Amino acid sequence: GANVANEAARDEFCESTVGFANAGNGAVWQKLFDCPTFRVNSIGDVPGVELCGALKNVVALGAGFCDGLGLGGNTKAAIIRIGLGEMIAFCKAFYGSAVKDQTFLESCGVADLITTCFGGRHRKCAEEF
Repeated sequence: GANVANEAARDEFCESTVGFANAGNGAVWQKLFDCPTFRVNSIGDVPGVELCGALKNVVALGAGFCDGLGLGGNTKAAIIRIGLGEMIAFCKAFYGSAVKDQTFLESCGVADLITTCFGGRHRKCAEEF
């Protein structure tokens, strides 16, 4: 992430992060997929990228429940902020210094979290629930 599939399919701008253990592999993936409307960045943090991709969905459920209950933007912003902190704490608890702080500022981190909390299917499903 951060990308929503239907927007990527319409060739709207989006970006993504590739986590790598081997810099050469990261460069290959970046070169293969990077284009003007699909920007790809790579970072040497496989567990951080993978966990961000999974954990943001949990936060998006909270954002969707917030929307469904009509709790407003301030509450939703708090859920996203606290959720990001919990994502960081979870990653650090299980992987320690192997997870880079910078990963959370990449598109797989805060950008994907925001995208999913405002337009992702997990948010939409929770809102309807």
